[in-house]
Amino acid sequence: MGHSVPKIIELEIGQVIGTTEFLLTRDSLVRYAGASGDFNPIHYRDDVAAAVGLPGVLAHGMLTMGAAVQVAVDWVGDAGRILDYQVRFTKPVVVDPVLGATLVVTGTIGAIDAEARTARIDFEAIFDETKVLGKAQAVVRL
Repeated sequence: MGHSVPKIIELEIGQVIGTTEFLLTRDSLVRYAGASGDFNPIHYRDDVAAAVGLPGVLAHGMLTMGAAVQVAVDWVGDAGRILDYQVRFTKPVVVDPVLGATLVVTGTIGAIDAEARTARIDFEAIFDETKVLGKAQAVVRL
């Protein structure tokens, strides 16, 4: 039983495709550091983060970016259908040593190109009541 790809004819601009909560923990950051090779200590050491003037240990930008696009991947059912994806990092995600950080991502249809059979998904990524990504958009092939 495969995932059915959304039909372009059924889409409307402004339609929400999904909302997902991602809990990022210090463990998530260590795992991501290992997977990505980005071992900058601002992603796991409070003392280093404080020394460079940060409010705390930060999630990797690419981890935040990857979490956000997952909403579109889940919706369309295949990561290979993401043709383009871009974000601006506007605010950091501070990962508390005990509570972690909850990132809430909502994807909305921002544009539809029926001829090209693509849709632009606009993402809103919220952490601590603040948008952490600006102009986060993916183009999805339908």
